[in-house]
Amino acid sequence: MNTTAGLEAEDFDTLDNILDDLRERFEETPQWEFCEGFMAALVCCRRAIPDSEWLPMLLGIDPDEAEGGSFADEAQRQQFMALWQRRFDEIKLALDTPVEALDDDKAYAPEVMDVRGAIASLPPEEHEEIEDSEIPSFAQVWALGFMFAVENWPDEWATPKDKDAAKWHDLSLEAIVALTEDDDDEPTFSALAEDGPPSVSEERLNAYGEALWAVYDLREIWRNIGPRVAQVIKAATPGRNDACSCGSGKKYKKCCGA
Repeated sequence: MNTTAGLEAEDFDTLDNILDDLRERFEETPQWEFCEGFMAALVCCRRAIPDSEWLPMLLGIDPDEAEGGSFADEAQRQQFMALWQRRFDEIKLALDTPVEALDDDKAYAPEVMDVRGAIASLPPEEHEEIEDSEIPSFAQVWALGFMFAVENWPDEWATPKDKDAAKWHDLSLEAIVALTEDDDDEPTFSALAEDGPPSVSEERLNAYGEALWAVYDLREIWRNIGPRVAQVIKAATPGRNDACSCGSGKKYKKCCGA
């Protein structure tokens, strides 16, 4: 049950600072937007993935150790995990709450950055300095984080056997995969500010909306199907007059079946 308040701007700043600190010891530590997408996939996943599995996968660290490419200390670990859980509960509640439109205050709204818009807002001299850098498209990093989780737990994301569920499952993943691609169309909108410089194409904004609805669909699919059930194979029991399977040479009824 969700018993915690959602994260505020300062909470996301804290998470960014922790990730920056981790990155000094483990250079592959991702940005928060990647973590946000990864977390959304964990919320939608068929099985609840424990910390012991996702922490090493996402951050490359041992969840039980506070040294050696890991958290700086126990206090930092607890702070990160507490904020992570609050955001996890917030996303879960949003995806489980029926909404009619994505602009509903209760709808899931990923923490994504409009990096291209931010760069376009810089003074010309600063803009030129980073012009040749690889700048991610809107929500691209979020989608990459989502698919990173899907790819690392393939058994939990295998296509359902039910035909209708399989169709929606595949279409939903395709919608998210589409966001992992670059936005090469002409920018006509500002993603996060009405008066900002154009940084996102109309096609990209439409794809973003489709991806968010896809997350809702994936959450609903696995909630309806439930976790995978391990198949139990029962060994055949010998007949009473058959030779006992233990190799004693006696009949089953006078040996292990007695």
